[in-house]
Amino acid sequence: MRVKKTMPFFLEGKPKATLRQPGFSSDFSISRKPTPALLRDKGNPFGVKSGAAIPPYIFYTAHGNEVFKNVPVQRHVTLPANYRFTPKASLPPAFQMHLSRTCPQGMSDNLNQTVEKPKVALPASYPYKLDEVENRIKEILNKHSNGIWISKLPQFYKELYKEELNPGILQQFEHWPHICTVEKPCSGGQDLLLYPAKRPQLARNELNDEKVPPSLPPAQKQMPTLKGCTTVTPGDSKEKVAELLGKYPSGLWASALPKAFEDMYKMKFPEDVLKNLASLSDVCTIDYISGNPQKAILYAKLPVPTDKTINDAVQAQGDYDIKCMVEQEYLQIEENIGESEDTIMEDVTVPSLTIPTEVSPSVLVVELNNTNEVVIRYVGKDYSAAQELMEDEMKEFYSKNPKVTPIQSVHIGQLLAVKAEEDAWLRAQIISADDNKIKVCYVDYGFSENVEKSKAYKLNPKFCSLPFQATKCKLAGLEFLSDDPDLVKVVESLTCGKIFAVEILEKADTPLVVLYDTSGEDDININATCLKAICDKSLEVHLQVDAMYTNVKVTNICSDGTLYCQVPCKGLNKLSDLLHKIEDYFHCKHMTSEYFISVPFCGKICLFHCKGKWSRVEITNVHSSRALDVQFLDSGTMMSVKVAELREIPPRFIQEVIAIPPQAIKCCLADLPQSLGMWTPDAVLWLRDSVLNCSDCSIKVTKVDETKRTAHIYLFTPKNFPDPHRSINRQIANADLWKHQEDVFLSAVSSGADAPTKSGNTAMSGSTGENFRRSLTDSVKKTVEYPSSFPMDELPPPIHLSKPGEHMDVYVPVACHPGYFVIQPWQEIHKLEVLMEEMILYYSVSEERHVALEKDQVYAAKVENKWYRVLLKGILTNGLVSVYELDYGKHELVNIRKVQPLVDMFRKLPFQAVTAQLAGVRCNQWSEEASMVFRNHVEKRPLVALVQTVTENTNPWDRKVVVYLVDTSLPDTDIWIHDFMSEYLVELSKVN
Repeated sequence: MRVKKTMPFFLEGKPKATLRQPGFSSDFSISRKPTPALLRDKGNPFGVKSGAAIPPYIFYTAHGNEVFKNVPVQRHVTLPANYRFTPKASLPPAFQMHLSRTCPQGMSDNLNQTVEKPKVALPASYPYKLDEVENRIKEILNKHSNGIWISKLPQFYKELYKEELNPGILQQFEHWPHICTVEKPCSGGQDLLLYPAKRPQLARNELNDEKVPPSLPPAQKQMPTLKGCTTVTPGDSKEKVAELLGKYPSGLWASALPKAFEDMYKMKFPEDVLKNLASLSDVCTIDYISGNPQKAILYAKLPVPTDKTINDAVQAQGDYDIKCMVEQEYLQIEENIGESEDTIMEDVTVPSLTIPTEVSPSVLVVELNNTNEVVIRYVGKDYSAAQELMEDEMKEFYSKNPKVTPIQSVHIGQLLAVKAEEDAWLRAQIISADDNKIKVCYVDYGFSENVEKSKAYKLNPKFCSLPFQATKCKLAGLEFLSDDPDLVKVVESLTCGKIFAVEILEKADTPLVVLYDTSGEDDININATCLKAICDKSLEVHLQVDAMYTNVKVTNICSDGTLYCQVPCKGLNKLSDLLHKIEDYFHCKHMTSEYFISVPFCGKICLFHCKGKWSRVEITNVHSSRALDVQFLDSGTMMSVKVAELREIPPRFIQEVIAIPPQAIKCCLADLPQSLGMWTPDAVLWLRDSVLNCSDCSIKVTKVDETKRTAHIYLFTPKNFPDPHRSINRQIANADLWKHQEDVFLSAVSSGADAPTKSGNTAMSGSTGENFRRSLTDSVKKTVEYPSSFPMDELPPPIHLSKPGEHMDVYVPVACHPGYFVIQPWQEIHKLEVLMEEMILYYSVSEERHVALEKDQVYAAKVENKWYRVLLKGILTNGLVSVYELDYGKHELVNIRKVQPLVDMFRKLPFQAVTAQLAGVRCNQWSEEASMVFRNHVEKRPLVALVQTVTENTNPWDRKVVVYLVDTSLPDTDIWIHDFMSEYLVELSKVN
């Protein structure tokens, strides 16, 4: 039995109003939603990376004006630079064909306001208005009424108005029938001819100086069919159309004809007429737009005298002759430019190189004389790839053109094409000249060379359109030591000839950057590596195996048992004296703004005032403009601090501060397993109480692991030195408390005489073991137990949502598919950022608290490097818990040790994440492909939501809304996401 296929989705109504009129200025809508900064995304909880690259689609806008329905709206997805692999979404062939089709008229009917003429979306940086550009192009075309080549237009434009013409304008001329007429030359080729816009055949007294856009009837509303409306016959319809068009001297869009016809004659317009506009050619003039037979402007046809018809035929033949003559002249000019030896290159302007807009572009380091002038080349499609293509064209041009000969006369600054090794042709500029040789700088590579004049040729102007690719940058953090020969040598050996990812901190003529080596598993900060490489090796601490060291200070104990120690040495003494000098300097000198950190970045070394003294710290992670993580170089402590609390190193002390190596030595307790992960809180707490900040401890080194830069030690308190059986290592290994921990394995890895026994030669006497257990128990009792849950009335109030039928600005942090995504109210995002910063600062300095965790309760949890307000969803047996981020809508797995109570001060702001569903379209089951298309158009984007329904719940995280989503980032077009998804599903259903 055959079953008829049904649509896999259902249309569920449409919004009752538009967000704005098409002619409304979009400056506000753009400025109020700045594009959020891209973070190093680890993917979303649904298993698909949100940054998956999707080919650009055509959005079919919902204007009644047909001109807008085929204007493509590109959507590019920018990926973070640390992605090692980017999955590509595969689209069915039918949807790829969809890119070039015209959208069915009934698909997008939410916005039906008409506009006078199509607009072009220009970049926000474009310095003048589009209307001014249109008027200028009209003036140029009027001066060249016989036609102008589109490739020559930017040159004329710049000469007349002293401004560059945006290249994007050249691609829009086919959509500008009111400005110009585009034609392909009869001789073929890629170039196009532009003529002034066609004018309707009107009486002379009706012609205006400028072409008036075709008139349109008032905005159409959805109206029921007119009662008693009669249908006109085809013969009568033509006469009435001719009469109707007489009232529109500026023309009428064909799509607006039925409505205007019904309004004037109260009759229904024949439907088949619009399908065959040619049938009206005997009563009106039809001006087709872009060759589309369904899109045209209709003009009233006036009687034309016989002699006028003859003149028109003669004129048409004359226009054809002129066109051919222009083509021949153009070809001749091109040939003359290529062959002329006297072309003056001084008048040729090479465009300046623009910094890539991507987050972490790739660069090739060429050479450097100092760290403030590092010569680089950007790697990418519009940079190195475009240069390679140009050089291939240069090789083809100069190798196979016998009329091109070497230069005879030269002058400083002249641009050349130089034949280099391996038959390569490179662009160069003359630096100096002798009798037979000239010194040139290769402008795309940044280095200089002496070449013979016989290898130098004049550079053809067509090879001047690509900017010079060699540029300079400044390495951040190395500015004050830029000329240090040791530093320059290190930077040169680590960077020259290699490709790096670059973080651009300041975009300027010489940008301030940080280089990263991303070739391995971990990203290596090259700036920081070079800085540490020039420290004074004589001040480093070199621990010797089996050596004993006294007066050791334990400065930090991590949760995995790693210790950081300070051993008395020459470097530590010099550091102490230097910090005292800095203290006196700041005490005597008034603290000015020059010492505040203006541009924080990872790897930067600065000063932090802690516990009454200044300390050296290195920035390890930048959370925001206010909060960041630092590591104390001389104690190993990690802490989150405010940017305002850091200070720049005074210039007079920079050399000395950098020269002293970090004085914190990373250690671990010998004879204990090193792959334990997290220690139990009780053991860490006891170890901290026993030895932390104790300045008279002693250590015995058993092994030095150079790869991990870790020393394996026996640690002694002053009372137990130097008996190895009474070391801290042995006390921890023999504690009964450790043996009962299911999630932590601790046992002594020892044998022979070192093995503990029950005889009189035990490694630790019974009394000592009892003392340890007693001290450990006392330490545990100091731990405060906090309530595991809070009453519901202590939760923050539910976040305010707009009422059904109202709009609200939102941000979409997570999108699974149209049936499930998360929105955040845009107006509250700033408050959330402040709260996140305060949570980082608070929990980074607070002690770990023991909490009896319960499901469906609210806590604070550390995910990667940030603290979030979470709902505990489940407790797993492997020491992990499942949590739901109440402000961002993500599901995460975190270590149970990273869950802490959510204190009162962080319970005031309403939870920001609200579960949502897309209105206007419903599908029983969304495919992964459709979900990815939706995700790439809404996730991590600011949008406008039109609320349809709100489902309330006693739990704030269980509230749900059904909304329409609208992208208002384009200047004159609102993109309704449900319309786009509907069109996509239609095309997908055709394939299936």
